[in-house]
Amino acid sequence: MPSAIDGISLPSRPKAASLDKSQVQNRIPRLTPRRKAPPSQNPHPAPETPPLPSPPAWSTLTSHEPTRRILSSHDHELFQASPTLDLILSFVFSLSEAAADKKISSIDLAEVSNVIHQINSVISLVEGTIVQCPPADQSGSRFGNPAFRDFLDTIASQSPSWHTMLGVPPSAITEVSTYLHNSFGNRTRIDYGSGHELNFLIWLLCLNRLSLLPPSTFPAVALLIFPRYITLMRKIQSTYYLEPAGSHGVWGLDDYHFLPFLFGASQLLHHPYIRPLSIHNELVLDEEGDEYLYLSMVRETMASKSVKGLKWTQPMLDDISGAKNWEKVEQGMRRMFVKEVLGKLPVMQHFLFGSLVPAAEGMSREEDFRGVRPEAEEREGGEVVVEEAGGVRHVHRDDAWGDCCGIKIPSTVAAAQEARKNGEGEGFRRIPFD
Repeated sequence: MPSAIDGISLPSRPKAASLDKSQVQNRIPRLTPRRKAPPSQNPHPAPETPPLPSPPAWSTLTSHEPTRRILSSHDHELFQASPTLDLILSFVFSLSEAAADKKISSIDLAEVSNVIHQINSVISLVEGTIVQCPPADQSGSRFGNPAFRDFLDTIASQSPSWHTMLGVPPSAITEVSTYLHNSFGNRTRIDYGSGHELNFLIWLLCLNRLSLLPPSTFPAVALLIFPRYITLMRKIQSTYYLEPAGSHGVWGLDDYHFLPFLFGASQLLHHPYIRPLSIHNELVLDEEGDEYLYLSMVRETMASKSVKGLKWTQPMLDDISGAKNWEKVEQGMRRMFVKEVLGKLPVMQHFLFGSLVPAAEGMSREEDFRGVRPEAEEREGGEVVVEEAGGVRHVHRDDAWGDCCGIKIPSTVAAAQEARKNGEGEGFRRIPFD
């Protein structure tokens, strides 16, 4: 019925059609819970650990002094596709896995095998050589001390007896000892970098290929021998003012080393309270630095800098500290080792190949080209490119100046040592290009 308000008639509202329950349910959109987006997949997954092949029969090999074989980009490509790359990755990553979730103190020196004691003795003998070859007076210069050459020459003269003690076959001593000699830095340039650090791992790999270091010794190698080597290198660097090879400076993890960060991240994989961000806590570094390589390296790096804060001195370490967990850090270190060490021609051009760590078929030979000096005599720090005419020219790296430009970078370790000698304390200090 129409209604009237003050004489105005209004139409009546139509009655709503009656709807049953099923019709109502069909008209109302269903509420579905939101599903979490699947985690984004890293386009570059962490490299796996290849299986470690059994040691070869030494009688089937022809030993020779290791030489450089990566003399061009093509040589580097051949290396990256060779079984030798897998051999190196297998050994290095196996050592890292052997250190997983273990403290340095978890290795009892009284329970390790005899070969570990012998290698430990060799490191002690190398350390004693520093006392025999004191640094020369350089009148305050922060660049490499020439007494380092005497140090290396002394090691070379004593090395055969050390390798005999280790049980290395006499015919293999020249080959194996070459890697040890190149583990402490370059004699001509008086510098040290990740390539020299890699030589120490290859020396250990050679002992493994000779069946002297079986996989059962890997935890002791990673947590006893390798930390001792790093401590030894810190002493050599501060004594002879070794210059950082490559001069990465703040754009690297450390001026000299890389592998302690890989092994150290593996140590901390499932730690109950130490997180990647804990590297900014000086109390954690002081209390736990002696047990974990990663923390020890951060502590040493911060001690050698005049400015406090990784944000300013080592921004890459600062960025990595924001990782969710140590698994992410360890995976990133694996990628970095493959890309920034084994994947960089300026680093791998100095790598030495012998019979135990062989070159790939088709790689160049030093004797095939004029102008290529042996690694120990190489003066340039950049990339070497072999020309079609058989000559060799030096070109700059794409991320740093080569030594040919006359721009040499003194180490911050040297600057810190000179500051202490002059009683300057821990304040700001300049690094002069003297």
